[in-house]
Amino acid sequence: MTIDNRIQVVLIDDDPHLRQALSQTLDLAGLKILPLAEAKGLAAQLERDWPGVVVSDIRMPGMDGLELLTELHAQDPELPVLLITGHGDVPLAVQAMRAGAYDFLEKPFASDALLDSVRRALDLRRLVLDNRSLRLALSDRNALSARLVGQSAPMLRLREQIGALAATKADVLILGETGAGKEVVARALHDLSSRRNGPFVAINAGALAESVVESELFGHEPGAFTGAQKRRIGKFEFANGGTLFLDEIESMSLDVQVKLLRLLQERVVERLGGNQLIPLDIRIIAATKEDLRQSADQGRFRADLYYRLNVAPLRIPPLRERGEDALMLFQYFADEASARHGLPPHELQPGQRALLLRHTWPGNVRELQNAAERFALGLELALDNSAADGAAGMTVEVVSGGLSEQVENFEKSLIAAELARSHSSVRSLAEALGIPRKTLHDKLRKHGLNFADGGSSHTDEPD
Repeated sequence: MTIDNRIQVVLIDDDPHLRQALSQTLDLAGLKILPLAEAKGLAAQLERDWPGVVVSDIRMPGMDGLELLTELHAQDPELPVLLITGHGDVPLAVQAMRAGAYDFLEKPFASDALLDSVRRALDLRRLVLDNRSLRLALSDRNALSARLVGQSAPMLRLREQIGALAATKADVLILGETGAGKEVVARALHDLSSRRNGPFVAINAGALAESVVESELFGHEPGAFTGAQKRRIGKFEFANGGTLFLDEIESMSLDVQVKLLRLLQERVVERLGGNQLIPLDIRIIAATKEDLRQSADQGRFRADLYYRLNVAPLRIPPLRERGEDALMLFQYFADEASARHGLPPHELQPGQRALLLRHTWPGNVRELQNAAERFALGLELALDNSAADGAAGMTVEVVSGGLSEQVENFEKSLIAAELARSHSSVRSLAEALGIPRKTLHDKLRKHGLNFADGGSSHTDEPD
Protein backbone atom coordinates (compact mmCIF):
# COMPACT_ATOMS: atom_id res chain seq x y z
CA MET A 1 0.00 0.00 0.00
CA THR A 2 1.33 3.45 -0.89
CA ILE A 3 0.51 6.80 0.66
CA ASP A 4 -1.83 8.94 -1.42
CA ASN A 5 -0.12 11.72 -3.37
CA ARG A 6 -2.74 14.14 -2.03
CA ILE A 7 -1.19 13.84 1.46
CA GLN A 8 1.16 16.81 1.93
CA VAL A 9 2.57 16.08 5.39
CA VAL A 10 3.22 12.81 7.18
CA LEU A 11 3.45 13.60 10.91
CA ILE A 12 5.03 11.00 13.22
CA ASP A 13 5.04 11.28 17.00
CA ASP A 14 4.44 8.61 19.64
CA ASP A 15 2.82 11.16 22.03
CA PRO A 16 -0.91 11.07 21.13
CA HIS A 17 -1.67 14.48 22.65
CA LEU A 18 1.15 16.28 20.84
CA ARG A 19 0.36 14.40 17.62
CA GLN A 20 -3.24 15.60 17.80
CA ALA A 21 -2.24 19.21 18.55
CA LEU A 22 0.26 19.37 15.70
CA SER A 23 -2.24 17.72 13.34
CA GLN A 24 -4.84 20.37 14.16
CA THR A 25 -2.30 23.16 13.56
CA LEU A 26 -1.41 21.80 10.13
CA ASP A 27 -5.01 20.96 9.25
CA LEU A 28 -6.23 24.48 10.11
CA ALA A 29 -3.55 25.82 7.76
CA GLY A 30 -5.22 23.91 4.90
CA LEU A 31 -2.67 21.09 4.67
CA LYS A 32 -3.61 17.42 4.14
CA ILE A 33 -2.12 15.42 7.02
CA LEU A 34 -1.43 11.76 7.74
CA PRO A 35 -0.66 11.36 11.49
CA LEU A 36 1.23 8.21 12.54
CA ALA A 37 2.30 6.87 15.94
CA GLU A 38 5.43 5.08 14.70
CA ALA A 39 7.99 5.37 11.90
CA LYS A 40 8.47 1.70 11.07
CA GLY A 41 7.34 0.79 7.54
CA LEU A 42 6.86 4.37 6.35
CA ALA A 43 9.62 4.29 3.72
CA ALA A 44 8.01 1.31 1.99
CA GLN A 45 4.76 3.25 1.63
CA LEU A 46 6.31 6.34 0.01
CA GLU A 47 6.97 6.40 -3.73
CA ARG A 48 10.18 8.12 -4.77
CA ASP A 49 8.35 11.09 -6.27
CA TRP A 50 5.81 11.47 -3.47
CA PRO A 51 5.15 15.25 -3.39
CA GLY A 52 4.99 15.81 0.39
CA VAL A 53 7.27 16.25 3.40
CA VAL A 54 7.83 14.26 6.59
CA VAL A 55 7.74 15.73 10.12
CA SER A 56 9.00 13.32 12.78
CA ASP A 57 9.93 13.30 16.43
CA ILE A 58 13.47 12.03 17.03
CA ARG A 59 13.14 10.11 20.27
CA MET A 60 10.56 7.35 19.76
CA PRO A 61 10.42 3.65 20.66
CA GLY A 62 11.27 1.27 17.85
CA MET A 63 12.61 3.26 14.91
CA ASP A 64 13.70 6.76 15.95
CA GLY A 65 13.71 9.88 13.78
CA LEU A 66 17.36 9.61 12.75
CA GLU A 67 16.91 6.00 11.63
CA LEU A 68 13.84 7.05 9.68
CA LEU A 69 15.78 9.90 8.04
CA THR A 70 18.50 7.47 6.93
CA GLU A 71 15.96 5.02 5.51
CA LEU A 72 13.97 7.71 3.67
CA HIS A 73 17.08 9.31 2.16
CA ALA A 74 18.36 5.95 0.94
CA GLN A 75 15.22 5.94 -1.20
CA ASP A 76 15.10 9.65 -2.08
CA PRO A 77 17.93 11.91 -0.83
CA GLU A 78 15.94 15.02 -1.77
CA LEU A 79 12.86 14.28 0.37
CA PRO A 80 12.51 17.05 3.02
CA VAL A 81 12.44 15.59 6.54
CA LEU A 82 11.83 17.91 9.53
CA LEU A 83 12.94 16.55 12.90
CA ILE A 84 11.66 17.69 16.33
CA THR A 85 12.85 16.94 19.85
CA GLY A 86 12.07 18.06 23.37
CA HIS A 87 15.50 17.50 24.81
CA GLY A 88 17.39 20.55 23.61
CA ASP A 89 20.19 18.26 22.50
CA VAL A 90 22.53 20.45 20.41
CA PRO A 91 24.86 17.58 19.35
CA LEU A 92 21.78 15.66 18.23
CA ALA A 93 20.62 18.64 16.18
CA VAL A 94 24.04 18.88 14.52
CA GLN A 95 23.96 15.15 13.78
CA ALA A 96 20.50 15.46 12.26
CA MET A 97 21.47 18.35 9.98
CA ARG A 98 24.62 16.54 8.86
CA ALA A 99 22.49 13.51 8.05
CA GLY A 100 20.45 15.66 5.68
CA ALA A 101 17.49 16.82 7.78
CA TYR A 102 15.74 19.80 6.18
CA ASP A 103 15.13 21.50 9.54
CA PHE A 104 15.36 20.87 13.29
CA LEU A 105 12.72 22.17 15.71
CA GLU A 106 13.14 22.14 19.48
CA LYS A 107 10.05 21.63 21.67
CA PRO A 108 8.24 23.65 22.68
CA PHE A 109 8.03 25.62 19.44
CA ALA A 110 5.50 28.10 18.13
CA SER A 111 2.89 26.94 15.65
CA ASP A 112 4.06 29.61 13.19
CA ALA A 113 7.58 28.18 13.28
CA LEU A 114 6.29 24.73 12.33
CA LEU A 115 4.03 26.09 9.58
CA ASP A 116 6.79 28.26 8.14
CA SER A 117 9.23 25.34 8.01
CA VAL A 118 6.66 22.97 6.47
CA ARG A 119 5.62 25.47 3.79
CA ARG A 120 9.23 26.19 2.81
CA ALA A 121 9.89 22.45 2.64
CA LEU A 122 6.84 21.93 0.41
CA ASP A 123 8.00 24.73 -1.91
CA LEU A 124 11.40 23.06 -2.15
CA ARG A 125 9.80 19.68 -2.82
CA ARG A 126 7.73 21.12 -5.70
CA LEU A 127 10.84 22.67 -7.21
CA VAL A 128 12.78 19.40 -6.94
CA LEU A 129 9.98 17.40 -8.57
CA ASP A 130 9.53 19.98 -11.36
CA ASN A 131 13.24 19.75 -12.14
CA ARG A 132 13.06 15.96 -12.13
CA SER A 133 10.14 16.08 -14.52
CA LEU A 134 12.00 18.38 -16.90
CA ARG A 135 15.10 16.18 -16.82
CA LEU A 136 13.00 13.09 -17.42
CA ALA A 137 11.19 14.72 -20.35
CA LEU A 138 14.53 15.67 -21.93
CA SER A 139 15.90 12.19 -21.34
CA ASP A 140 12.74 10.61 -22.78
CA ARG A 141 12.93 12.83 -25.85
CA ASN A 142 16.54 11.84 -26.48
CA ALA A 143 15.76 8.17 -25.86
CA LEU A 144 12.82 8.31 -28.26
CA SER A 145 15.00 9.85 -30.99
CA ALA A 146 17.51 7.03 -30.56
CA ARG A 147 14.76 4.41 -30.65
CA LEU A 148 12.75 5.85 -33.55
CA VAL A 149 15.51 7.04 -35.85
CA GLY A 150 14.73 9.66 -38.49
CA GLN A 151 14.35 13.37 -39.13
CA SER A 152 11.62 13.32 -41.79
CA ALA A 153 8.43 15.28 -41.10
CA PRO A 154 6.34 12.09 -40.61
CA MET A 155 8.79 10.77 -37.99
CA LEU A 156 9.02 14.08 -36.14
CA ARG A 157 5.22 14.10 -36.01
CA LEU A 158 5.11 10.47 -34.81
CA ARG A 159 7.57 11.12 -31.97
CA GLU A 160 5.55 14.17 -30.93
CA GLN A 161 2.35 12.09 -30.85
CA ILE A 162 4.02 9.32 -28.85
CA GLY A 163 5.30 11.85 -26.32
CA ALA A 164 1.80 13.29 -25.92
CA LEU A 165 -0.01 9.94 -25.65
CA ALA A 166 2.52 8.19 -23.41
CA ALA A 167 1.69 10.42 -20.46
CA THR A 168 -2.04 9.57 -20.67
CA LYS A 169 -3.98 6.48 -19.62
CA ALA A 170 -5.64 6.12 -23.02
CA ASP A 171 -5.62 2.83 -24.89
CA VAL A 172 -3.91 3.21 -28.27
CA LEU A 173 -4.50 1.72 -31.73
CA ILE A 174 -1.31 1.56 -33.82
CA LEU A 175 -1.79 1.48 -37.58
CA GLY A 176 1.10 0.39 -39.76
CA GLU A 177 2.25 -1.89 -42.53
CA THR A 178 4.15 -5.11 -41.87
CA GLY A 179 7.66 -4.37 -40.67
CA ALA A 180 6.99 -0.68 -39.94
CA GLY A 181 7.91 -1.00 -36.25
CA LYS A 182 4.58 -1.33 -34.42
CA GLU A 183 6.07 -3.14 -31.42
CA VAL A 184 8.89 -0.58 -31.17
CA VAL A 185 6.27 2.17 -30.92
CA ALA A 186 4.25 0.18 -28.37
CA ARG A 187 7.33 -0.31 -26.19
CA ALA A 188 8.13 3.40 -26.44
CA LEU A 189 4.61 4.27 -25.24
CA HIS A 190 5.05 1.92 -22.28
CA ASP A 191 8.58 3.03 -21.38
CA LEU A 192 7.65 6.72 -21.43
CA SER A 193 4.51 6.21 -19.34
CA SER A 194 3.93 6.04 -15.60
CA ARG A 195 3.62 2.26 -16.10
CA ARG A 196 7.28 1.90 -17.11
CA ASN A 197 8.05 -0.16 -13.97
CA GLY A 198 5.15 -2.53 -14.67
CA PRO A 199 5.17 -5.47 -17.10
CA PHE A 200 5.11 -5.05 -20.88
CA VAL A 201 3.45 -8.11 -22.38
CA ALA A 202 3.45 -8.54 -26.16
CA ILE A 203 1.30 -11.10 -27.92
CA ASN A 204 0.63 -11.69 -31.62
CA ALA A 205 -3.01 -12.67 -32.02
CA GLY A 206 -2.33 -13.86 -35.56
CA ALA A 207 0.20 -16.43 -34.31
CA LEU A 208 -2.22 -18.07 -31.84
CA ALA A 209 -4.25 -21.11 -32.81
CA GLU A 210 -8.00 -20.56 -32.53
CA SER A 211 -8.22 -23.38 -29.97
CA VAL A 212 -5.89 -21.70 -27.47
CA VAL A 213 -6.37 -17.97 -28.03
CA GLU A 214 -8.97 -17.49 -25.27
CA SER A 215 -6.94 -19.46 -22.73
CA GLU A 216 -3.78 -17.52 -23.64
CA LEU A 217 -5.48 -14.14 -23.31
CA PHE A 218 -7.96 -14.66 -20.48
CA GLY A 219 -6.54 -17.66 -18.60
CA HIS A 220 -8.45 -20.70 -17.35
CA GLU A 221 -9.37 -22.62 -14.22
CA PRO A 222 -8.71 -26.36 -13.72
CA GLY A 223 -11.29 -28.42 -15.58
CA ALA A 224 -12.37 -25.55 -17.84
CA PHE A 225 -11.84 -27.84 -20.84
CA THR A 226 -10.26 -31.19 -21.62
CA GLY A 227 -6.61 -31.09 -20.61
CA ALA A 228 -6.92 -28.03 -18.34
CA GLN A 229 -5.40 -29.59 -15.22
CA LYS A 230 -3.97 -26.45 -13.64
CA ARG A 231 -5.00 -22.84 -13.29
CA ARG A 232 -3.46 -20.65 -15.99
CA ILE A 233 -2.99 -16.90 -15.66
CA GLY A 234 -3.83 -15.24 -18.99
CA LYS A 235 -1.84 -12.50 -20.69
CA PHE A 236 -4.27 -9.75 -19.66
CA GLU A 237 -4.03 -10.70 -15.99
CA PHE A 238 -0.26 -11.19 -16.25
CA ALA A 239 0.08 -7.62 -17.60
CA ASN A 240 -1.82 -6.16 -14.62
CA GLY A 241 -0.19 -2.90 -13.55
CA GLY A 242 1.48 -2.50 -16.92
CA THR A 243 0.80 -2.63 -20.66
CA LEU A 244 -0.44 -5.36 -22.97
CA PHE A 245 0.48 -5.06 -26.65
CA LEU A 246 -1.91 -7.00 -28.87
CA ASP A 247 -0.59 -7.21 -32.43
CA GLU A 248 -2.58 -8.27 -35.51
CA ILE A 249 -5.82 -7.64 -33.69
CA GLU A 250 -7.68 -7.99 -36.99
CA SER A 251 -7.06 -11.76 -36.87
CA MET A 252 -9.11 -12.26 -33.68
CA SER A 253 -12.39 -14.15 -34.02
CA LEU A 254 -15.66 -12.30 -33.46
CA ASP A 255 -16.25 -14.31 -30.25
CA VAL A 256 -12.93 -13.20 -28.78
CA GLN A 257 -13.61 -9.64 -29.91
CA VAL A 258 -16.77 -9.63 -27.75
CA LYS A 259 -14.73 -10.56 -24.67
CA LEU A 260 -12.05 -8.00 -25.48
CA LEU A 261 -14.71 -5.28 -25.80
CA ARG A 262 -16.07 -6.16 -22.36
CA LEU A 263 -12.58 -6.10 -20.88
CA LEU A 264 -11.88 -2.67 -22.39
CA GLN A 265 -15.14 -1.26 -21.06
CA GLU A 266 -15.20 -2.79 -17.57
CA ARG A 267 -11.48 -3.41 -16.89
CA VAL A 268 -12.14 -6.87 -15.48
CA VAL A 269 -11.19 -10.34 -16.70
CA GLU A 270 -12.89 -13.68 -16.06
CA ARG A 271 -10.85 -16.85 -16.55
CA LEU A 272 -12.37 -19.63 -18.63
CA GLY A 273 -14.32 -21.93 -16.35
CA GLY A 274 -14.29 -19.38 -13.52
CA ASN A 275 -16.88 -17.11 -11.93
CA GLN A 276 -14.62 -14.50 -10.34
CA LEU A 277 -14.26 -11.08 -11.96
CA ILE A 278 -10.65 -9.97 -11.55
CA PRO A 279 -10.13 -6.20 -11.69
CA LEU A 280 -7.37 -4.98 -14.00
CA ASP A 281 -5.18 -1.90 -13.97
CA ILE A 282 -3.93 -2.25 -17.51
CA ARG A 283 -3.29 -0.28 -20.68
CA ILE A 284 -4.14 -1.95 -23.99
CA ILE A 285 -2.13 -1.09 -27.09
CA ALA A 286 -3.57 -2.81 -30.16
CA ALA A 287 -1.97 -2.89 -33.59
CA THR A 288 -3.16 -3.74 -37.07
CA LYS A 289 -1.92 -3.65 -40.65
CA GLU A 290 -5.48 -3.54 -42.02
CA ASP A 291 -8.16 -0.87 -42.33
CA LEU A 292 -10.38 -1.91 -39.41
CA ARG A 293 -13.19 0.38 -40.49
CA GLN A 294 -13.34 -1.41 -43.82
CA SER A 295 -13.16 -4.76 -42.01
CA ALA A 296 -16.07 -3.65 -39.80
CA ASP A 297 -18.11 -2.65 -42.84
CA GLN A 298 -17.47 -6.11 -44.30
CA GLY A 299 -18.53 -7.83 -41.05
CA ARG A 300 -15.05 -9.21 -40.28
CA PHE A 301 -14.47 -6.92 -37.29
CA ARG A 302 -16.92 -5.65 -34.70
CA ALA A 303 -17.83 -2.02 -35.31
CA ASP A 304 -18.28 -1.30 -31.58
CA LEU A 305 -14.80 -2.65 -30.84
CA TYR A 306 -13.36 -0.60 -33.69
CA TYR A 307 -14.87 2.61 -32.30
CA ARG A 308 -13.70 1.71 -28.78
CA LEU A 309 -10.13 1.17 -29.98
CA ASN A 310 -10.01 4.11 -32.38
CA VAL A 311 -10.06 6.80 -29.67
CA ALA A 312 -6.29 7.34 -29.89
CA PRO A 313 -5.02 6.06 -33.26
CA LEU A 314 -1.32 6.32 -34.06
CA ARG A 315 -0.19 5.83 -37.67
CA ILE A 316 3.36 4.71 -38.39
CA PRO A 317 4.50 6.05 -41.77
CA PRO A 318 5.87 3.42 -44.17
CA LEU A 319 9.54 3.78 -45.01
CA ARG A 320 8.78 4.89 -48.58
CA GLU A 321 7.22 8.09 -47.15
CA ARG A 322 10.24 8.95 -45.02
CA GLY A 323 12.74 10.18 -47.63
CA GLU A 324 16.35 10.18 -46.47
CA ASP A 325 15.43 8.48 -43.19
CA ALA A 326 16.20 5.29 -45.13
CA LEU A 327 19.88 6.28 -45.37
CA MET A 328 20.07 7.25 -41.70
CA LEU A 329 18.40 4.03 -40.59
CA PHE A 330 20.49 1.89 -42.93
CA GLN A 331 23.76 3.32 -41.59
CA TYR A 332 22.50 2.96 -38.00
CA PHE A 333 21.65 -0.74 -38.46
CA ALA A 334 24.81 -1.42 -40.48
CA ASP A 335 27.05 0.12 -37.81
CA GLU A 336 25.19 -1.81 -35.12
CA ALA A 337 25.64 -5.07 -37.04
CA SER A 338 29.34 -4.36 -37.68
CA ALA A 339 29.94 -3.82 -33.97
CA ARG A 340 28.00 -6.97 -33.10
CA HIS A 341 30.03 -9.10 -35.52
CA GLY A 342 33.34 -7.44 -34.65
CA LEU A 343 33.79 -6.09 -38.18
CA PRO A 344 34.98 -2.67 -39.35
CA PRO A 345 32.09 -0.41 -40.48
CA HIS A 346 31.48 0.08 -44.21
CA GLU A 347 30.67 3.41 -45.85
CA LEU A 348 27.89 3.62 -48.41
CA GLN A 349 29.03 4.61 -51.90
CA PRO A 350 27.05 7.20 -53.96
CA GLY A 351 25.54 4.53 -56.20
CA GLN A 352 24.45 2.49 -53.17
CA ARG A 353 22.89 5.53 -51.54
CA ALA A 354 20.94 6.20 -54.73
CA LEU A 355 19.77 2.59 -54.79
CA LEU A 356 18.53 2.81 -51.19
CA LEU A 357 16.68 6.06 -51.81
CA ARG A 358 14.93 4.69 -54.91
CA HIS A 359 13.82 1.47 -53.28
CA THR A 360 10.16 1.36 -52.20
CA TRP A 361 10.82 -0.90 -49.17
CA PRO A 362 7.70 -3.12 -49.26
CA GLY A 363 8.99 -4.81 -46.07
CA ASN A 364 9.63 -1.45 -44.41
CA VAL A 365 12.16 -1.17 -41.56
CA ARG A 366 12.41 -4.94 -41.14
CA GLU A 367 13.50 -5.31 -44.77
CA LEU A 368 15.97 -2.43 -44.43
CA GLN A 369 17.46 -3.93 -41.28
CA ASN A 370 18.07 -7.24 -43.04
CA ALA A 371 19.70 -5.42 -45.97
CA ALA A 372 21.93 -3.47 -43.56
CA GLU A 373 22.96 -6.73 -41.87
CA ARG A 374 24.03 -8.20 -45.22
CA PHE A 375 25.89 -4.99 -46.06
CA ALA A 376 27.76 -5.09 -42.74
CA LEU A 377 28.82 -8.67 -43.50
CA GLY A 378 30.32 -7.53 -46.80
CA LEU A 379 27.64 -9.13 -48.97
CA GLU A 380 26.26 -7.55 -52.14
CA LEU A 381 23.63 -4.82 -51.69
CA ALA A 382 20.93 -6.17 -54.00
CA LEU A 383 17.43 -4.68 -53.88
CA ASP A 384 14.49 -5.28 -56.16
CA ASN A 385 13.40 -1.89 -57.52
CA SER A 386 11.55 -3.26 -60.51
CA ALA A 387 8.07 -2.22 -59.37
CA ALA A 388 8.88 1.42 -58.76
CA ASP A 389 11.18 1.70 -61.76
CA GLY A 390 8.67 0.16 -64.10
CA ALA A 391 5.99 2.58 -62.96
CA ALA A 392 8.32 5.48 -63.45
CA GLY A 393 9.34 4.28 -66.91
CA MET A 394 13.10 4.30 -66.25
CA THR A 395 16.00 2.11 -65.10
CA VAL A 396 17.83 2.21 -61.78
CA GLU A 397 21.35 2.31 -63.22
CA VAL A 398 23.03 5.61 -62.39
CA VAL A 399 26.69 4.70 -62.15
CA SER A 400 27.67 5.46 -65.75
CA GLY A 401 28.67 8.88 -67.08
CA GLY A 402 30.30 11.82 -65.35
CA LEU A 403 29.40 13.25 -61.94
CA SER A 404 27.05 15.88 -63.37
CA GLU A 405 25.17 13.28 -65.40
CA GLN A 406 24.93 10.94 -62.41
CA VAL A 407 23.48 13.74 -60.25
CA GLU A 408 20.91 14.60 -62.95
CA ASN A 409 19.89 10.95 -63.34
CA PHE A 410 19.70 10.52 -59.57
CA GLU A 411 17.43 13.57 -59.20
CA LYS A 412 15.22 12.41 -62.06
CA SER A 413 14.96 8.89 -60.59
CA LEU A 414 13.86 10.23 -57.19
CA ILE A 415 11.16 12.45 -58.68
CA ALA A 416 9.98 9.68 -61.01
CA ALA A 417 9.75 7.22 -58.10
CA GLU A 418 7.58 9.68 -56.16
CA LEU A 419 5.42 10.30 -59.24
CA ALA A 420 4.74 6.56 -59.35
CA ARG A 421 3.20 6.67 -55.85
CA SER A 422 -0.03 8.37 -56.96
CA HIS A 423 0.20 11.66 -55.09
CA SER A 424 -3.13 13.51 -55.07
CA SER A 425 -1.64 16.96 -55.67
CA VAL A 426 1.53 18.82 -56.56
CA ARG A 427 1.60 20.00 -52.95
CA SER A 428 1.80 16.46 -51.53
CA LEU A 429 4.44 15.53 -54.11
CA ALA A 430 6.53 18.59 -53.21
CA GLU A 431 6.21 17.81 -49.49
CA ALA A 432 7.33 14.21 -50.07
CA LEU A 433 10.41 15.46 -51.92
CA GLY A 434 11.03 18.27 -49.43
CA ILE A 435 11.15 21.06 -52.02
CA PRO A 436 8.96 24.12 -52.82
CA ARG A 437 6.20 23.67 -55.40
CA LYS A 438 7.79 26.18 -57.80
CA THR A 439 11.06 24.23 -57.66
CA LEU A 440 9.14 21.02 -58.31
CA HIS A 441 7.42 22.53 -61.40
CA ASP A 442 10.84 23.60 -62.72
CA LYS A 443 12.35 20.16 -62.20
CA LEU A 444 9.38 18.36 -63.76
CA ARG A 445 9.77 20.56 -66.82
CA LYS A 446 13.56 20.08 -66.94
CA HIS A 447 13.35 16.29 -66.78
CA GLY A 448 10.32 15.99 -69.08
CA LEU A 449 8.19 14.40 -66.36
CA ASN A 450 4.42 14.65 -65.99
CA PHE A 451 2.61 14.99 -62.65
CA ALA A 452 -0.31 12.86 -63.79
CA ASP A 453 1.49 9.80 -65.06
CA GLY A 454 5.24 10.34 -65.31
CA GLY A 455 5.02 10.83 -69.08
CA SER A 456 5.70 13.93 -71.18
CA SER A 457 6.19 17.44 -69.92
CA HIS A 458 2.67 18.71 -69.17
CA THR A 459 2.93 20.24 -65.65
CA ASP A 460 -0.16 22.40 -65.34
CA GLU A 461 -2.00 20.10 -62.90
CA PRO A 462 -3.94 21.87 -60.12
CA ASP A 463 -2.42 22.22 -56.67
